Formats: sequence, structure tokens, C-alpha cells
Amino acid sequence: PPAKVLVLGAGVAGLAAIQTAKNMGAIVRAFDVRPVCKEQVESMGATFLEVDIDEDGSGAGGYAKEMSDAYKEAQAKLMLEQAADVDIIVTTALIPGKKAPVLVNEEMLSLMKAGSVCVDLAAANGGNVAQTKPDEIVTTSNGVKIIGYTDMPSRLASTASNLFANNIAKFILSVGPQTSEEKGFFQINMEDDAVQNMLISYDGEARWPDKIVPFSPPPPPAQAAVAEVVELTPEEEKALADKTSKDKFVKNSMLASIAAAALVAFGLTADSPSAVSLMATFGLAGLAGYQVVWGVAPALHSPLMAVTNAISGSTAIGGLLLLASGEQSGSLIPDSPSHWMGAIATVLSFINISGGFLVSGKMLDLFRRPEDPKEYFEFYGLPVAIILSGLAAAGFFNIGDLSLMSGTSAIAASILCISAIAALANQETARTGNVLGIAGVALGLAATTSDMAVEGGSLVAFEQAGVLGGLGVAVGSVLASGVGPTELPQTVAAFHSLVGLAAMAGAAGEYLGNSGDLMVGTLSSIYLATFIGGVTFAGSLVAFGKLAGMMDAAPLQLRGRDQLNLAMLGACALGMGAFLSPEISASMTAMDPETVRLASLGMVGAVSSILGYHLTASIGGADMPVVITVLNSYSGWALVAEGFLLNNPLLAQVGALIGFSGAILTWIMCEAMGRNIVSVILGGAGTEIVQKSGEAVEMEGEVTVASVDAVTEALLEAKNIIITPGYGLAVAQAQFAVADIAKNLKAMGKNVRFAIHPVAGRMPGQLNVLLAEAGVPYDMVFEMEEINDDFDDVDVTLVIGGM
Repeated sequence: PPAKVLVLGAGVAGLAAIQTAKNMGAIVRAFDVRPVCKEQVESMGATFLEVDIDEDGSGAGGYAKEMSDAYKEAQAKLMLEQAADVDIIVTTALIPGKKAPVLVNEEMLSLMKAGSVCVDLAAANGGNVAQTKPDEIVTTSNGVKIIGYTDMPSRLASTASNLFANNIAKFILSVGPQTSEEKGFFQINMEDDAVQNMLISYDGEARWPDKIVPFSPPPPPAQAAVAEVVELTPEEEKALADKTSKDKFVKNSMLASIAAAALVAFGLTADSPSAVSLMATFGLAGLAGYQVVWGVAPALHSPLMAVTNAISGSTAIGGLLLLASGEQSGSLIPDSPSHWMGAIATVLSFINISGGFLVSGKMLDLFRRPEDPKEYFEFYGLPVAIILSGLAAAGFFNIGDLSLMSGTSAIAASILCISAIAALANQETARTGNVLGIAGVALGLAATTSDMAVEGGSLVAFEQAGVLGGLGVAVGSVLASGVGPTELPQTVAAFHSLVGLAAMAGAAGEYLGNSGDLMVGTLSSIYLATFIGGVTFAGSLVAFGKLAGMMDAAPLQLRGRDQLNLAMLGACALGMGAFLSPEISASMTAMDPETVRLASLGMVGAVSSILGYHLTASIGGADMPVVITVLNSYSGWALVAEGFLLNNPLLAQVGALIGFSGAILTWIMCEAMGRNIVSVILGGAGTEIVQKSGEAVEMEGEVTVASVDAVTEALLEAKNIIITPGYGLAVAQAQFAVADIAKNLKAMGKNVRFAIHPVAGRMPGQLNVLLAEAGVPYDMVFEMEEINDDFDDVDVTLVIGGM
């Protein structure tokens, strides 16, 4: 291993010793009572040691002054720790007019290892080491050699001559051509402290000692002003507490009032008791989902989004029911617009289901450790088989009512989907969550096939469902097979777009198949499902393009951006009015009511897609983690709308689960990034649009460049290390190298931990998945909130790939 060198005194001699030791590959530390030396020491790649007492030891002429007793006591404690660790100590400390201070006392010498060396360059002035003898090498009782030569220049004649000649040449250049404004003109710059301090005569007049101005080091940088702590009286504390409590109650009452108004609007427009029952189911499922999502470990937010994305493939329920509706021609090829919409919704949904669960399984397998006990998921097949046997008994043997058994199976499916999210609370049960999600969706689809039979679906409808479902599963499996942790964000975004398109197709198919027999509540659900689906579809495609590098990551900044969004929202609102009350629009145009409704539905599909494109394109690539969570939430609300459209409790329940999941993650991301959640949802509304100018941005500030050797040295010296990875780690595929570094440091007995920022990566939890892929044990990985308080005790924080 490299030698550890401690240099005491960072003047000219000390800096030369530091540079020499660094050039020879040593680990170098330095100490000086003058704070101004710190920057010079660190610029040479050495570590500057400091005591806890704030005291400046800068004296006249650039030398050090004598320090207070308290400072000396703190310094002695620091030196004892260093003496036991280093191999070589070089001392250079001098105080003008006084004996050299003893920096290495007998206690320090007794702690040094046998074979260690002390080089005392202050031996001529009494020495900085307790047992120094001028012009001798002393060996202590514990084998430490103390070199006290006072004739170093003559012992190193060639080196001393080169150093002296170099200093003279640099001095002449500094007082002359290098400081002159005019090339070739020799000028003595009397404003330069180094020059005026060394000139003993100038222009025929003696300057020493009266005309030389002693050098005074610049004052240390001003400390940031500490905010004055104002102590409140008991009355003021109570008033402040009352105000905080009032603000909280006002906020909660406003949210409750909005929810109450929404319920009133629903109650006044509901068209059947079953719709009210469905709303109750939605509310309870939403409350349960809200609670379980908060319990999900932040490290598993990526799998959470993948699992909820797969569950959102329940839009297949709407597609399957459309295939069984209406009259069948007997051909596998859909024979009506409604059936075509059902076919599209079915195949897209099955792509999402298979691809989503396969990607989730691959991610969660990365968190599995060799010492984890074996998991017997096959036993979960027994309760699922029992439910399926109940459906078979009702369907094939007429035991009980098939429609009631189907509803019972849907309850089991909903419970399993909620349990799947709850199981993501920690890494030990996360893989169970994925299995429960698969079981839940499987039971939901099984219940739907029973509903197809109840509605009188023909054999052809079931054959179409099998072919389309199989095709979707095959495509989804192929897509998922090539997805790794780095490609995860854009894959999830692409799957979201399928959910949006499937919701639009399902809504359009429901209208086209039942256009003359629909109530206001159903029509509202059709319109809202189309609107949310359009925004989700186009917005997800833009997010995919930006994350995959197919589109410019910079935000689209059109003039009048907010006004454009408001205009499109207004157009969709007017379109909804025309869709629900086509007679009013028909009386003002030459179109019949049915044509008005078709035009309104087509318009909202097109405009909502343009709106989704513009909202997402107006947000920069750095905010894509938030955009993905918003789109995840949208896919859930699209399912809710479809659930009310089909009067299907299962869709309303899983939609509420996914909607609240995405909303909660969006809130967490916005808080972590300091973004306004309303602004993000509305495509950056309210933020300033920056127009590009032709002038290049001038970067200000000072950049300190670290070398590989310097970072290696810092890590070897450190005891407590925190590694904070960013998205650059994913781009460079550096997780394996970083895992090896952490493993080697851990083997050396160092405390190594990873700190993950909530929005590190391009989607929540992506960096946790990357580290799991590289084999980093998840008990070494912490969220930033968990580890923030430990940074004061950390020796080195290594930020990798922060972008």
C-alpha cells in the first residue's frame, strides 16, 4: 500500500514536501494553523486537516503566530490520531524570533509505528519534534527515526541549486515582462506583495526596512450570517400553533368541499341505483389504494409503476365485452365498428398485461439475495383454482347463478390487486406482490369471460378473444424480453400509451354499439374515457420519445402555451356539452343529433391527443420522472371512467388503485424536485418561457477537477463513505463497476452506503433497480431522507452521474 505522509506547516518548504510526496505516489495530509493554506494544499491533491476551534494562525510576513491554549489542546488531540496512522511526518513550522514550536511530542512518538520516519526541517531553530538533535539521526526506543539535518541544501546540492535558480528566474519574470502591459518592457510592479517585500533597494534608494510593507494574508471568507433565533413568548407560541392548525383545517375543508361538490354533481346526474353502488365501490377502493400505496418502499417505486401499469391492462375487460356484444357473423374477422374497437382494445391490453408483468418480475428478481429462502409461489395456485372451479361449476353445470359467481370472482380479483400493491412494502415480499397481481388480473379476465357467456356471446367471440389475447401476450413477451433497467422508463411510458389507446377504443366501441340506448351517465363516462385516454396515449408517446432519445429533451416553448392549453380544454368542455345535449347543437347547425355526437366524440379524441402531446412536450427531459407518474395516474382514471361506462366494479376498483398510486408518486416527485404539481400536470403552466438568444451562456464560478488518483486516495483514507448515484450511472452502465468498488471498500472494513434521491434516474426507484442488478445488497441502499442526518459524520461522498 502507498505510504501515508503528514506534512506539518504548509509554507514554501511544506508545499514542496507535499508535491514531492504526491509525485512518489504517497497519500498526503497536511496541517497548518493558517486557514489560507487550505486551498493551496487541496489544489495539490493533499488532504488539509482542521481542528474544531475557529482560530486564525496567520502572522506577519506570511509566517504563523502562536496559538491559544485551547487551540493547542485540540491540535494535540488531532496529532495523536494522525501519529498512530501515518508512516512519515515532515515538519516545517517556524515562528519568527522564537524557538520552533514542538508539534510532535513524546506521546505522539510513542504511538508511531516501528520504522516510521520524522523529517524535522526546523531542526536549526530547536526542532518541531521532541527528540530532534541538530545534524543527527535519532532512533527512538520504539524504532522511529528522527532526521534533524540542518544542512539540507548542501546534502542536496543539485536539487537546491535547481530550486533556487528556478525561484530566481520566476521572480525576475514576475517583476518584469509577465506583469507588464507592454510586451518586452521591463516593469517592477510595486503593487505585488511578493515583489515589494523582496526589493531591498529601488531607483538608488534603500527600501529595507522602513519602506517595505509587511505582507498580511487576506481575511478568511466571511461566514454566512446565522439567522437570529427569536424566542417566542408562550402566548405567541400558542397563537402560531393556532394559525398553523387553522391553515391545516382550511386546506382539508377545501379538499373535502371539492369532493362533496363532485358527489353532489354525480348524485344529480346518476341514471341508476347501480351507478351509486359503483361510486361507493370506487370510493372504498380508492381509500384502500391510497393507504397501501403510501406503504410501498421508495426503492420499489419502479416495480410499483410496472405492476400498476400491467394491472391497467384490465382495459381488456371492455374489449372482451365488446367482442361478445351485438350480432356475430360467424367469422374470426370482426364484422362491425364496435367489434373492431373491441379487437383493438383487447390486443393492446394483453400486450400491456404480459409485457408489464414480465418486466416487473425481471426487476423484482434483481432484489433477490442468495441467502433469501426459497419461495413457493405455486401454492398460490390452489385458491385461484378454487375460484376458477366455482366459475366452471356455474357455467358448465348450472350450479348457482353464473352472473353472481362472476361478480364474486371480480371481488377476489380486486382484493388480489390491492394486496399486490401492499406486498410491495418491502423487498422480501415484493415478488409475492407481482404474483398476486398476475392472479388478480387472471381472475378478472376469467370473470369477464363468464360475463361474455351471460350476455350470450357466441363461440366465435370466445375464439376471437383467444386469438387476440394470445397475439397480445406473444407481442408483450417479445417486447419485455429485451428490456433492462436502463430501458425501463421508456418501456413503461410506451405501455402507458397502449392503455390510453385501449381506453379510447373501448369507449368508442361502446358508443358505436349502443348509440341510441345510452343514458347521460354512460355518455359522460364515454366522453371522459376518450378524453383521458387521448391525453394518456399521446402524452405517453412523447415521454417515450424523449426518454428513448428520439425527441429533443428540451421543453417545447410555444408562445401562448398556457392559452393554447386552455383553448383545447375549453373546446373539449364545449364538445362534452354537445355530446350530452346534441339537440341544442343540431338546432344551430344542419347536422342531426347523431352526427353531432359522432363529431363531438371524434373531436375530443383528436384534441385530447394534441393536448396530451403539447402538455408533455412542454416539459423538459429532467422532469420526465414526474411526467411518467402523472401518466400512470391518468391510465388509472381512464380505467375508472371505463368502469362507470360498463357498470363494472372491478374496473372502477383497480382504476382507483392505479389513479391514486400515480397521484401519490407524482406528489412525492414534485416535492423532491421542488416543482409545483399543478404546473407539471398542466404542462409547465405559469412558468416563464425562455426564448433562445444567439449569445452563448457565460458560465461563472470556479471548477475544481478531481483525478482518479485523488479520488482513490480519498476513498482509501476514509472510514465512512456514501455513494450517491444519478442517471449518468445508468447511461454509462457503471453500476457493476460501482458495485465492485463498494464491495472492495466494504472488505477493507469501511462503512459504505448508497444514498438515493427520490428522483434520481428517469423514473422513481430506477437507481435502486440498477444497483440491485449489479448485486448491491439492498440493506446498503438508503433513501436520502433516511441518511441525510449522517452526512456530518461522513468522510467522503461520491456523487456519480448526477445530471
